[in-house]
Amino acid sequence: MSILPFRKLAIAALLGSSLAAQAAAEPYLYGPVRGGEQLARIAWELRPDKTRIGTWQMTAALYRANPRSFIEGDIERLRPGAMLTVPADEDVRRIEPELARQLAREPGKARTLLAEWAASAAAAPTATAPEPAPVVAPVPAAPAMSSGLTLQQAPTPASAPAPAPPPEAATAKVVPAWAPDPSPRTTLSLPTLGTAPAPIVPPERRRPDVDPRSIPPEPEALPDPNRMTRLAPVAMPEPWKQYEKMPVPDRWRILNSLGLVPQRWWDPYNQNTWKGDKPIYKNEHFVSFNATLDSVYEYREQPTPIGGNGTGEGGLLDLFGRPQQYTLASNLILSAAYIKGDTVYRPPDVELRFTPVINYNYTAVQEAGAININPAKGLDRRDSFVGIQELFADFDLRAVSDHYDFDSIRFGIQPFSSDFRGFLFQDNQLAIRLFGTRANNRYQYNLAWIRRLEKDTNSGLNDISAALRDDDIFLFSLYRQDTPRFGFTSQGIVAYNRNRDSGRFYDKNGFLQRPAVIGTETTREYDVVYLGYNGDGHFGRLNLTTSAYAALGRQDRGVFFDKTRDIRGFFAAAEASYDMDWMRFRLSALYGSGDRDPYDDTATGYDAIFENPIFAGADSSFWIRRPVPLIGGGGVALSQFNGVLANLRPSKEFGQSNFENPGIILVGAGADFDITPQLRIFGNANYLRFDDTAILELMRSQGGIGREIGWDLSVSAIWRPFFTQNIILRLSGAVLLPGEGFRALYPDEDGYSVLANLIFSY
Repeated sequence: MSILPFRKLAIAALLGSSLAAQAAAEPYLYGPVRGGEQLARIAWELRPDKTRIGTWQMTAALYRANPRSFIEGDIERLRPGAMLTVPADEDVRRIEPELARQLAREPGKARTLLAEWAASAAAAPTATAPEPAPVVAPVPAAPAMSSGLTLQQAPTPASAPAPAPPPEAATAKVVPAWAPDPSPRTTLSLPTLGTAPAPIVPPERRRPDVDPRSIPPEPEALPDPNRMTRLAPVAMPEPWKQYEKMPVPDRWRILNSLGLVPQRWWDPYNQNTWKGDKPIYKNEHFVSFNATLDSVYEYREQPTPIGGNGTGEGGLLDLFGRPQQYTLASNLILSAAYIKGDTVYRPPDVELRFTPVINYNYTAVQEAGAININPAKGLDRRDSFVGIQELFADFDLRAVSDHYDFDSIRFGIQPFSSDFRGFLFQDNQLAIRLFGTRANNRYQYNLAWIRRLEKDTNSGLNDISAALRDDDIFLFSLYRQDTPRFGFTSQGIVAYNRNRDSGRFYDKNGFLQRPAVIGTETTREYDVVYLGYNGDGHFGRLNLTTSAYAALGRQDRGVFFDKTRDIRGFFAAAEASYDMDWMRFRLSALYGSGDRDPYDDTATGYDAIFENPIFAGADSSFWIRRPVPLIGGGGVALSQFNGVLANLRPSKEFGQSNFENPGIILVGAGADFDITPQLRIFGNANYLRFDDTAILELMRSQGGIGREIGWDLSVSAIWRPFFTQNIILRLSGAVLLPGEGFRALYPDEDGYSVLANLIFSY
């Protein structure tokens, strides 16, 4: 007697369900892991629950199930080529959501957190009630068939217990890393039990007047796109080589081969060999050429001293002459760089850079002697100069981690900024600098020795033909990202300024720069240590920049009497801003201490080494941009060109730091408006005061000088016609509304300036 067809189907169903359950219970592997593949991405593909918590749970479960697949146990350093055991769904869901969330926030503590969780889970008591024995109803056996096969119904318990977990399979399924589905279906082979009956096909029904349907022919194969572009097809690599690096010869010229990106030497917008986009030799030698024309025209009125016997107009008996002045200055900045190395993910092995600047400047005034000590030189001045602003070599010393942390050394004339806004030192000077990163670029450090170059008088560029100054700066700074919280970078800095400038130094226009023409008019030697903290970043939507410095040291004599004085100066600044769509609103505050008693043993005024502050409107502000001479008080200025401190130097380019000054207090507000992607308008309003006016009263032999400088108001517009930095037009206007202190120094004298700046860059 043969088995009936429906019994064959029942046997097949029983066998199929058993094999499918066994296959589903087997663990499977994922891999091999490719180089650069992230654990979070793998967890996202394999997660049982399609939620963010599910991804974090799968990440923790994969790390717990594969401890040897991570370099030094670091959850963020997955070992290339590893085969990962994928845990079962119930093991993944057993990971507590809060634990998974904490692992995502603090991946460095993954091993400790999982160990603590496992220990607490093992120590937790478990109690299960005894289950009653199942009641099985007897079932009579089916009659025997001629084939000798007996079918018996499985016992059905009244209350079946939970099935025991299946035993671990001897062999595990392998899911390659390139498979789209990490859980492929299992194909089962069933034994042949007989010949199945032929399927019943219903007869075709159609109208007798209609022809039978015709099957359309197969469409013609599309042409090979590789052969259409005359490119030979590339064979797919073997699966086990997927995680290896595949070399691509000269990857920079693939676009040129396709003819998609034309290259023109004069085009900086597209791929260009001369802009460092492609190597000139092999695959690691690059060159980059840049050119920038920066032109400034400024008309201003500011307090100007009378020309004395050489004045251009007779009958003037006052100290103050005609205030009108204007300047045209143009800088052609040329830069050439050679770079060796693969600079995509790591610093270059070698970098050589040379940047000469060609300057032309023209200045006209209304008072003879204002721009040259010799009144016979007239009321205007034309000058030109070529300065070297960069000339350095940079060598990568070593890589210190798999994250391309490095140590490099750079020596020569190079740009350097001591902090985020240039409050202490920002200039291009001769230096030896050791710098690098640690902990995946979370720490950056600088160790530098700077020997200052003399400057050209009228252009402010480096003059390498002059002897070096006896002025040294030794500096160490350390940056740490995400401190004290994510999105904020903190920096600590220690700088030592040793100044031994001696003798008398006159600039190109004949004015005495060292020593300053105030007090005893003698050169000083000083040693000052600057201790500082700087921060820059954001707290949510609030952007914040902070800076604080203490200047501690000693000078061999004071400015006003020949006696050793200690130095105790302090500085603090902060700027907060808040973005609202296309608008940014800013609040600024700054304090530089002043000297309250020029005849005691301690100079309490604060002065920087070489400031260039990007703060409170920067050079669009009248006070920051224009050096206002202290008329009748010596050959010094209240503040310096591109400087915010009231430090009473002859100039910041040539003069020594002066810690006997009135100090400065600034409180300001500003706003930036991105009207279009091409046009930005911003304005600033700053209120200025002296910290103490004892020094000013001594220098002017004038009592009752108030502390209020006044209000500095400015507005600027920046237009980028091509949405890039290649062409920039800037217009700005600023006015100083004098307060009682400024009025006491300059009666009936105001100050304002109008500036136009045009920049072309290649």
